[in-house]
Amino acid sequence: MKKKYRDAVLKALESTRGQKTEVLTEAEIQHLPRAVQKYLRLAGVVGKEKVMNFRAEFRGGIRSGPDEKYMSLRSVQYNFIENPTRLFHIVAKKMGVLAIGNHIYLDQKATMLIKILGLFTVSDAKGWQMDQGETVTVFNDMCFLAPASLIDKRIEWKEIDAQSVSARFTNGGISITATLFFNSKGELVDFISNDRFETTDGKNYYNYPWSTPVLSYTDINGYHLPSGAKLIYKHPDEDFCYGEFTLVSLEYNCRDYR
Repeated sequence: MKKKYRDAVLKALESTRGQKTEVLTEAEIQHLPRAVQKYLRLAGVVGKEKVMNFRAEFRGGIRSGPDEKYMSLRSVQYNFIENPTRLFHIVAKKMGVLAIGNHIYLDQKATMLIKILGLFTVSDAKGWQMDQGETVTVFNDMCFLAPASLIDKRIEWKEIDAQSVSARFTNGGISITATLFFNSKGELVDFISNDRFETTDGKNYYNYPWSTPVLSYTDINGYHLPSGAKLIYKHPDEDFCYGEFTLVSLEYNCRDYR
């Protein structure tokens, strides 16, 4: 599992090795809704390098049902912007038993493979629901972890009011929509999309609104970014929080694997 993840990251890193980074200017954000402009300035991305890729580490908890206890987890991911790619590796533990997972989004295709002890498959998800759903996740990562990428021409913005906007992100033949909510300071505090599906086994999919409310912000490497968030599916009867993540580290424009 780890080797497949590592090989995918190394290949993606090689494809960006010749890319040059430029500085994000104030002029380049003028077409964005006012709330998004304010967010980018507050995040500290204007006047710094644009993002071609990033590496993020998280810790937290995850569960597959509302009556279950959280499994402790740690994760690492690499995202690439020009050719939207998300390579996510997770290790979770419950009662001493390890569950290892790879979420791979590449060339508009997504897979989610989870194995107990790295041997016994408990979920092997693929298909159009995964492709569409992980496109939402990629855009969510852009919003929270790489705000400089929000000038991307594949995003269509519409201002709702002073503290909320709607966005359509298109990657090839897949288009997804989301609503972004900001507080009075200009921080992005929630992201809701109806285009991401809930599944635990990769066979049965359910379409509920997906929300990622922010729990905290932090200053990291000269940027002001979300540091904690919940992952919620809004079921008809009640919200189901299936995960809580805390940011451990974040690095932009990586050249090497680590």
